[in-house]
Amino acid sequence: MDYERLTQTYRQTQGQRLGEALSRLSNRPRVAATGRVVPGDADLTLGTGRRLQMAVMFIDLCGFSGRPAESAQEQEVLIRVFDFFFTEMIRIAEDYGGTVEKNTGDGLMAYFEDGGRAPAESGAKRAVACALTMIDTTACVINPVLRGSSVQEIEFRVGIDCGTVTVARIGAAKRFGSLVAIGTTANVACKMLDVAEAGEILIGARAFHRLPAYWQGWCRLRTLDTGWIYRSTGLPYPFYQYTGRWIYPPW
Repeated sequence: MDYERLTQTYRQTQGQRLGEALSRLSNRPRVAATGRVVPGDADLTLGTGRRLQMAVMFIDLCGFSGRPAESAQEQEVLIRVFDFFFTEMIRIAEDYGGTVEKNTGDGLMAYFEDGGRAPAESGAKRAVACALTMIDTTACVINPVLRGSSVQEIEFRVGIDCGTVTVARIGAAKRFGSLVAIGTTANVACKMLDVAEAGEILIGARAFHRLPAYWQGWCRLRTLDTGWIYRSTGLPYPFYQYTGRWIYPPW
């Protein structure tokens, strides 16, 4: 994987799989079936885990709760848009060596451990590169398809931070199980979404300092008023906006 640029080869492969996904969505019958029982939640128990140095990334769709979703047809459209968008976002995260922990309804959480993937690279750089590809793909591939179908385009925001996180498996035996990232890093990355605006990539100070110097040149201080402080000094923990974008067309 090339973390420095979006390549033409990657875009061609991506275009093929998105075309297949769109064809599959267009040809299948109704997605949602009528039901009368709300799915139940399993009681969660904390299991085993291990601590890793990693970057945690959250993406959050903007304005999705305000979209029409009353009628069966409107709900059907949303389901297909969710499927089309999130399937590709998950694939992109995996292409950059990320592990998708969960879909949060109108968002996604993924983590990128340091040294993961080939070639090995810091989790912060891979997470930012992943976010850049997600933004590029949405603007140049997904939204044109939605416009052609008279469907409102997608906007989202991104929060990324890095640090030591415990990845644990939780669940009830034989019923439900999932991996979760536990730690301040995940909390900070999530809270960044309260500050970020549509189309923005925000990163925490730790993620900023883990980026190469020439990538840091694309960052500007977004805010010191984050609600987080360094325990050792009491100074505020800053958020930065990453302003760089991939050059288009892909190299």
